[in-house]
Amino acid sequence: MSPSAISNVEEKKLMNKQYDAVLAALSAEEATIVEQWVAEVRSADPGARRALEGEAREIVGLLRAALHAGGDPADFDAPQWSGLRQALESLSRSRVAQGQTAGDTSSFVLAFKKPLFDLLPRRVTDPAALPQALWAVSTLVDKMAQRTVTAYQHSREDVIRRQQQELLELSTPVIKLWEGVLAVPMIGTLDSSRTQIVMETLLQAIVATESSLAIIDITGVPTVDTLVAQHLLKTVSAIRLMGADCIISGIRPQIAQTIVHLGIDLQGVTSKATLADALSLALQRTGFRIARDSK
Repeated sequence: MSPSAISNVEEKKLMNKQYDAVLAALSAEEATIVEQWVAEVRSADPGARRALEGEAREIVGLLRAALHAGGDPADFDAPQWSGLRQALESLSRSRVAQGQTAGDTSSFVLAFKKPLFDLLPRRVTDPAALPQALWAVSTLVDKMAQRTVTAYQHSREDVIRRQQQELLELSTPVIKLWEGVLAVPMIGTLDSSRTQIVMETLLQAIVATESSLAIIDITGVPTVDTLVAQHLLKTVSAIRLMGADCIISGIRPQIAQTIVHLGIDLQGVTSKATLADALSLALQRTGFRIARDSK
């Protein structure tokens, strides 16, 4: 065996010895560790303190179980650490739901170092081995904190994506203007994902209400380029495949000029300058006539 290999083996044995000291401390003084950990967080709310105690106790127990099962902190993705990883990820999701920051979450985990640093000198009898033991603990808790930050970011991204989806759905309401006439007022930028939502929502509404005509109002769309026009044409085609007709309203002078300059072909698509004009045409097509009261 080469000198470097021998050195690595000896270093691994030394690190395992240090983690054995950590395991002994967790097993013998769990209650003290949890108490000092929560005290380090300094939460004034009694309810919050009880919640922190429960979270700390769970983490300490899972850490002890992982070390007892032979988990190597250098390989935090190993199966022995699955329970602890799941607990840390659950902790991060809980913090996201409470509106706390990733820094708050990692700070809670990093506060775990303080009670361990206080207890290890009493557990490691060899003064020369104490620095390695403290370093081993610091490295392990750092990995735990990093796991919470990563999980927090993923949870936060999931929340943002869900909120974006909800906002898209809210920003594309289908309104029943008249018997057999639906309208979708578009506000903001029209992209592929939003077009898909518009088509799905509108087609479902056409089936549910048995409407024969739909108005897509783009008054609130700031610009119309080739991509936006293609999205509109796809939506019109989908509506026609359902046996309904479509009118596009909100064609302002600037948008009309842009469509002409881009050479976009909207032939066969009925368009109107305002939603009122589109509704008037829709009523004519559906056989309704509105008359002003002579009185």
